[in-house]
Amino acid sequence: MTQDTKSPPRMMPFAATDFQPRFEYGDQAQVTVATGSSDGSDLGTGFGRFSGADIPWTVQYDEVLLVLDGELTVETDAGRLTAGPKDSIWLPRGTALRYTADNAMVFYAITPANWADGDGS
Repeated sequence: MTQDTKSPPRMMPFAATDFQPRFEYGDQAQVTVATGSSDGSDLGTGFGRFSGADIPWTVQYDEVLLVLDGELTVETDAGRLTAGPKDSIWLPRGTALRYTADNAMVFYAITPANWADGDGS
C-alpha cells in the first residue's frame, strides 16, 4: 500500500485480536496492532497487555496510553504517572521511562506508526 493510499474503514472486533509478545519483554508485555503504516496511516493504534511488568524504554514516537483495565505506572524524569481505568497518559517522543504494572490492559495511539522502519520521521 502506498503512502497516499489508505485502507477502507473497517470494524475491528476485540475478540479477533491476536496478542503477541513485545520485544525481549514478551513475558511482561504483549501487543496487538489495530492500525498503522500498513493502512497507509501515520497513526498507529492497538492494545497492550502488561503482567508483572517492569520495562525500561525510551519512546521513539508521540504516544497516548488509555488504561482500560487495571493500573499502569510510567516513571519518567518528570515523575511517576499512575493511571487506572479511563485515565490516559501522554508521552512525547524521546521520553525515557519505565512501564510498571501488576496487570493492566491499555489502548495505545502512536505517531509516527512507522517509527521502527529506519528513522521513523
